[in-house]
Amino acid sequence: QVQLVESGGGLVQPGGSLRLSCAASGSLFSINVMGWYRQAPGKQRELVVTVSSGNNTNIADSVKGRFTISTDNAKNTVYLQMNSLKPTDTAVYYCYANVRRLATATNFNYWGQGTQVTVSS
Repeated sequence: QVQLVESGGGLVQPGGSLRLSCAASGSLFSINVMGWYRQAPGKQRELVVTVSSGNNTNIADSVKGRFTISTDNAKNTVYLQMNSLKPTDTAVYYCYANVRRLATATNFNYWGQGTQVTVSS
């Protein structure tokens, strides 16, 4: 019903930058919350940053000041600008959306496939 397509991952050196994108597609839905989580090997999936339709933002302390989320509402797309990357940022980054299904007036979570971000020299 809703698909999240991610792009932009890759290998960068410490201190470098990457920008991830995630586009939501489908029919008869509206977005409540959209953003990014990440998961490193052997660790729990953790919040990176999300933004709500009311423009409320949640961001992890570990990335605050380095990562920025932005939106293109016409394209149902969110971006994650990652600057000053550290080796500890290495993880699979998953796009996340909580959407409202208009037909049933119910909320559901959706996840992207994930994109690998590796920060290494």
